Amino acid sequence: MGFAEPGSAAMQMAKGHAKAARQEDVFFRHMVGNMRNCVLAIDRDGGIVLINEEARRLFNLPADDSIIGMPYADVLHEHSDIVRVLGGAFELKSLPNRAELRLKSTDTVIGYTLSLVRDETEETVGAALFFKDLTHVEQMEERERLRDRLAAVGEMAAVMAHEIKNPLAGIEVLAGLLRRKAPDNPDVQSLVGDIINEAKMANAIVQEVLAFVRPVRLQVDRTSIADALANAVALADGKATRGTIAVDLAIPSDLPTVGADQHQLTQVFCNLLINAYEALEGRGRIEIAARVASNAAEGALLPDGHTAVTTVVVDVADDGPGMPPDVAEKIFNPFFTTKAQGSGLGLAIVRKIVDAHEGRIDMTTADGRGTRFRVTLPVEPHKKDSIKKSGVRHLNA
Repeated sequence: MGFAEPGSAAMQMAKGHAKAARQEDVFFRHMVGNMRNCVLAIDRDGGIVLINEEARRLFNLPADDSIIGMPYADVLHEHSDIVRVLGGAFELKSLPNRAELRLKSTDTVIGYTLSLVRDETEETVGAALFFKDLTHVEQMEERERLRDRLAAVGEMAAVMAHEIKNPLAGIEVLAGLLRRKAPDNPDVQSLVGDIINEAKMANAIVQEVLAFVRPVRLQVDRTSIADALANAVALADGKATRGTIAVDLAIPSDLPTVGADQHQLTQVFCNLLINAYEALEGRGRIEIAARVASNAAEGALLPDGHTAVTTVVVDVADDGPGMPPDVAEKIFNPFFTTKAQGSGLGLAIVRKIVDAHEGRIDMTTADGRGTRFRVTLPVEPHKKDSIKKSGVRHLNA
């Protein structure tokens, strides 16, 4: 008959506890690593204890463990907003349970919760920041708010525009009659010419207002971006003075077609080209390039905020004077213009058409260093049926 070694049961129990602890630790790390929310934890001395993949991606940090143990202030020195939030973790009496913050470093909006980590004796040993990229959500909410505002303004503007068109037509007719009454009087002819030109300009503005307030109704079909761009160049050359401006197109032969309204896409690119012509004043270069993006890093759209869809990205860049920041931030606003005779609706209409295609338009510029407009369109519109039936679903300013 054998005898159990002393302490063998205790050893087996200890091994079981150790194995369970390891499994729990592995499970915890897998769980945190696969969370869609960002997680960043620090110890009482400010060293990074844990950071998951989503947080690394947002802050563009290395994927290995080289930053574990490093002071968070050193690792995140480019993101001063986050450093400030973490810096108050051990000082504030009441930590934010739910707050939003726009990161100046990336222009990203995050929603975050900050919590203290306590041990079994209730002593504070660290802090954990849970946060989520809300940029896409904020953009959608802003579109909804703008859509509601424009709906009311649009109804009023449409009525006013129709009422203004009638007297403008009368002014042109009467001015024409006056011109025929005094054919030999150069002063009268000059004044009447000015009246007719001003009336025509006012009528053009009214037409643009009507185009802006009406819902966008798309005739969606498989559309070649190359054809839309070629048509846009020809159309822009007929509407504006190009001078010696060189237009370079870099369109891959295997670029996929997109579900879009070719006529309205042509209008988008035509307006962008006319803007570039006017900025360059007859001299310079415009580069138009298109490419396919299949993931967020390449610039693909994220309709649900997480899953990328196949996207075509078109850049229209000029080497002109660019814009100062105070102008750039208002460039898509309705009725904002820097032109002496502009209506301020051209780029607002462009954005409205792009939004109707469930796409996005962005602009980057630097004073004295040119301007780039980027139009991003899904290959397959994710609201294709609703776009066909009722036109624009979201508007942005």
